[in-house]
Parts: sequence; structure tokens; C-alpha cells
Amino acid sequence: MAKATSITRRSMVAGLALTAAPAALAEIDSAYAQVRQPTPEKSLYERLGGVFAIAAVVDHFSDAVVKNPVVGRKSKNPQLREWHTKDLERLPGLKFMRTLWVCNVSGGPFQFTATKPGSTPLGLEEAHRDLRISPAEFDEVAAELGRTLDFAKVPKREKAEVLAAFAAHKDEVTAGYAARAKRG
Repeated sequence: MAKATSITRRSMVAGLALTAAPAALAEIDSAYAQVRQPTPEKSLYERLGGVFAIAAVVDHFSDAVVKNPVVGRKSKNPQLREWHTKDLERLPGLKFMRTLWVCNVSGGPFQFTATKPGSTPLGLEEAHRDLRISPAEFDEVAAELGRTLDFAKVPKREKAEVLAAFAAHKDEVTAGYAARAKRG
């Protein structure tokens, strides 16, 4: 009789194990599928390192623009030259606004609101209208941004995305120059 009880217990244990096995395997399959699923790609903001890294790049970039011979203190453009010599008390605020702008357009949690709202959501045309920035001057600022991104060792992919976001606003930033050129 003891032998029959032992077999019955073994049979029960084996039966329970076989019953539980499909559920356990399903859990393992589910866990494996979750691990295999590609994780959502990080935003450009996250890949740049967040607000502190962005602020450091903006700080360096802003100082470099002031020193740049084409668009800074010695610019042939009288509006840019004046801004970079007489209006520099505004530079800390401009750095703050530029940091917000980059955080905003790169998918970060901060919202940029233009100080001079215009026809575009970012209002860049009004903030730059009186500076009469030419397309060539815009391109020089973009080149300065590229040099700053290299200085900060920003990877190629992220650098390209930042420069593309910057270039997307060329028409807005050069609107004052274009309007002046049309008037003659």
C-alpha cells in the first residue's frame, strides 16, 4: 500500500508540473519578448544630455558669436556690431532664451515663448528683424554653432539634427534683411 501512495504522489507532482509548465513557459516567453522589443528612441534633448549640457553649449556658442569677426563685435553689419558691443547686458538673458529654445525644439520638457511674438510659433523673425541678418551672416552663425558642437564633442548624428533644426529657421531670422532688400 505504501508503494501505491508513493506512486500516486509522484504522479500528482508530475501532473502538477506538467500543468504549470505551459504557464511558466508563457511567462518566460513574455519576459523574453519584452527584453527583445526595441526600447523607444531617446529624444534629441535626452541624447544631448539634457538642460545642463545644452546650457553649456549655448553659453560657449553665445560667447563665440560675440567674438566672431563676421557676425560679432567687428561685423560689417552695423546692427550686429552694435548689438555685440552696446547691448551685451542682454547676453545672459539671451543665453537663457537660447537654452529654452534648444530644449524646446529638441523634445525637452521646457517651453520656449518668444519675447516678441510674430507670425511663426517661435517668433524668431521679430526677435531678429531689426538686426537685418543676411543669409551669409546666418550661415556664419550656423558654422559657429557647428564649431561649438565639435568643441563640446557632440556626436555626428546629434550635431546634424541640431544644425538642421537651426537651419529650418533661416527664413525667419533673415526676414528683416529680406524685407529691407525688397525696399531697396
